[in-house]
Amino acid sequence: MDFGFSEEQDLLRAEVRKFLDARCPLERVRKLSETGPGYDAELWRELAELGWLGLTIPEAYGGAGLGWVDLVVLLQETGRSLFPSPLVSTTLAAAAVLENGSEEQRQRWLPSLADGTRIGTLAFLETSDSLAPGGIALLGKPDGDAFALTGEKKFVADAGSANLFVVAFRTGAGAGDLALAVLDAGSPGVSAAGHPTIDATKRLGTLKLENARVPRSALLGAASQARPAIERLYDLGAVAVTAELTGAAEQAHALTTQYAKDRIQFGAPIGKYQGVKHPLAEMYVELESTKSLLYYAAWAVAESPGELPRAASLAKAFGTDAFTRIGIDGVQLHGAVGYTAEYEIQLYLKRAKWARPVFGDSDFHYERVARLGGL
Repeated sequence: MDFGFSEEQDLLRAEVRKFLDARCPLERVRKLSETGPGYDAELWRELAELGWLGLTIPEAYGGAGLGWVDLVVLLQETGRSLFPSPLVSTTLAAAAVLENGSEEQRQRWLPSLADGTRIGTLAFLETSDSLAPGGIALLGKPDGDAFALTGEKKFVADAGSANLFVVAFRTGAGAGDLALAVLDAGSPGVSAAGHPTIDATKRLGTLKLENARVPRSALLGAASQARPAIERLYDLGAVAVTAELTGAAEQAHALTTQYAKDRIQFGAPIGKYQGVKHPLAEMYVELESTKSLLYYAAWAVAESPGELPRAASLAKAFGTDAFTRIGIDGVQLHGAVGYTAEYEIQLYLKRAKWARPVFGDSDFHYERVARLGGL
């Protein structure tokens, strides 16, 4: 299979990098991460005008109509720059509506997700923090032509910024009795609050539901039949996070390589010594392996959906471990100064810590690959 990028994709990468380097360098990333919602509303509007928020949304709904390989190009660059924004969350919410919603629902919600006036996110996890559909305990009680939801969703990405929540809940006691619905942040009984994580560029939060009514017109697909849709959204999330962590890991490697060239010890750059060269070479090999797994998973999203679960799990599992090692080794090769706020490498170690559990850590995904027959 040819994993080369097209001329248009290379151009997209160059344009995204140019934009982020000019409009949101790491100095600004630090400031944005420490205040307010953790992202800049003006930059968010600019991304919408460039068509990047709706990259995978069809043109009929205001998007660019591109695919997940194109999205990976974008997300690698946002990961490289640690760009703080609810881009991944909104993209996944849009995917939920696009793949499972009716035509009327797509017309209702996708244009506003593409133009940035709505910020979406998935609200799946609960106290158990289980990625399996069995971890969803929130029960929707029949209430006329609606369901009433009372409970909490934990670890909701960008919960404090989102105004559209794609919520997974139970309609019964059976393993397959699952539903997806869209809830507006302004609806009665719906409230959310966000909080920073170890990586200040990423925000999580809690969605609280107090007898929040979900009309059947807000259900994505048929009630009690959402299990396959939920599992696919987990896979899409794993691909998206792996794309961002790959870009971040690549930049961590670049920063460490440059430091090894610049830092003089015993009259020579430290990159001259085997104790530094060998870890840098191992980082590079792990990066290239992660890219191969990631690109295949992104290709499988549309071209081979049956292979996506295994491909997404392999990419997330390997990429998570690789980025963790790259972050730790990058800080260590910087010496003691690598832990200080003055140096950028510590920001990438924090991103590695954030990325590890999101949409499943390596243990979860390697076990899943084994169950799927891949090991």
